Amino acid sequence: MADYSNYGLLVDYKYCDNCGSCVVACQEEKGLAADQYGIKVFEKGPWKKDDATMEDGWDWDYIPVPTDRCDRCARRQAAGKAPSCVQHCQAGCLHYGTLEELSAKLAEKPNQVLFAK
Repeated sequence: MADYSNYGLLVDYKYCDNCGSCVVACQEEKGLAADQYGIKVFEKGPWKKDDATMEDGWDWDYIPVPTDRCDRCARRQAAGKAPSCVQHCQAGCLHYGTLEELSAKLAEKPNQVLFAK
């Protein structure tokens, strides 16, 4: 079995719109009940930004966060596939890859979150 310990998830949360597709895809993949999560979307905000204009006056983001049930879909990884949450993310804000690849993406655009286990 391959070693996937150097793989992770990168979340570009500026694009997450809380559609829930990652949550449902994970629940289906892992056979979880509706109140159990392998990934859960948390809300950050809203609050008024300092020196903001009317167009960008609020800071309000959604951040998908893997839980301790997340194994980054080990079975799918072994078959050469991305985790279910990444495949089904409607906003395209979840990325899967090696920590080296994801760290490079993070360096290009710092307002993201990198999850590694």
